Amino acid sequence: MARFSSFSEFYPYYLAEHANRASRRLHFIGSWGVLVLVALALAQRNPWWLLAALFCGYGFAWVGHFFFEKNRPATFRHPFYSFAGDWVMFKDILTGKIRF
Repeated sequence: MARFSSFSEFYPYYLAEHANRASRRLHFIGSWGVLVLVALALAQRNPWWLLAALFCGYGFAWVGHFFFEKNRPATFRHPFYSFAGDWVMFKDILTGKIRF
């Protein structure tokens, strides 16, 4: 298992694990879903939507890994960096830095 001393060291590895465009799209859609479901949880004051957000985010991402990337999600080895990587990649796609 690779060791990383910082997120900036980890992020290039994270992007390499998301080279497949379909996988990146699934991650992006899942992240949008998480934002919508968290907003719904807050608006309705219903914590069950947070559980749905968890399943939405990881569900879309893991489908991308298992069916398109054919690799294990970085979440299993680097949970905190991976979580941060999801949101940095989401921002990078939104800003056009990474191709959707």
